[in-house]
Amino acid sequence: MTTPDPIPPPSPRRPHVPHRPFDPGLPAAAAARRFYEVMNLRRSVRFFADTPVSRETIEWACRAAGTAPSGANKQPWRFVCVSDPALKKKIREGAEAEEREFYSRKANAQWLKDLEPFDTTPDKGFLEVAPWLIVVFKLAHDDDGGQTYYVNESVGIAVGMLLCAVHHAGLVALTHTPSPMKFLAEILERPAHERPFLLIPVGYPAPGCVVPDITRKPLEEIVEFLG
Repeated sequence: MTTPDPIPPPSPRRPHVPHRPFDPGLPAAAAARRFYEVMNLRRSVRFFADTPVSRETIEWACRAAGTAPSGANKQPWRFVCVSDPALKKKIREGAEAEEREFYSRKANAQWLKDLEPFDTTPDKGFLEVAPWLIVVFKLAHDDDGGQTYYVNESVGIAVGMLLCAVHHAGLVALTHTPSPMKFLAEILERPAHERPFLLIPVGYPAPGCVVPDITRKPLEEIVEFLG
C-alpha cells in the first residue's frame, strides 16, 4: 500500500483551512451514475423560447463556473451576461457577418460536410431570441497586470462547469464560436486584456424544439484503464 504524503503543518506563509468534502448521500458509483444520467440529457440547442430567465439564475450559474480550478488560482475568466435587446442585436449582426465568411470562404469541403447533419447556416437568430447571452472572456493578465497561467485550460474547465450549472437549472445552452470573435470585445467595450473565448446563449427550449439525432461514443472508445 502506498503511503500518503504527510499533511504539512499550517504556516502564515501558506494558510490552509480544513477541507469540507461533499456527501452525495449515495455510494460513489451510484452518485457518479446519477450525475451521468442527468448530464446525458444535456444537448446543444438552437431553438430558444423568449421566456424570461431571472438574473438570479444566471448569477448562480456563473458562481458555479467561478468555482473551477485555475492555474495558481488566478481565475482568469470574465462572464459578461447580456440581456439588453440592442446589444444582442449587435452581437447577432457581428456573428452572422463572420459566419457568412466561414460558410462562403473559410471552411473547407470536409468541414462543411461534417456540419451537414446539424443543418447549420449563417443565420443565428437564436442570439436575439435567447433571453441571455453569456460571453466568456479569458484574461491575458490580471486586472492589475499580474500574470495568469494555463489560461485556456482554466477557462475551458470553467465553461464546462457553467454548462453543467445551466443544465442543472433546467435551461439549455449552445456553445457558439464565430471566428474571429474580436467583434465581441468591441461591441461590449471590454479592456484589451480580456479576449473573447466563447459565446453561449442561455434560456428555455422553444416549444417543439428538436435537436440533431446523434449518438455519443461508448465508454470503451473514450476511456482506457491501465492497472
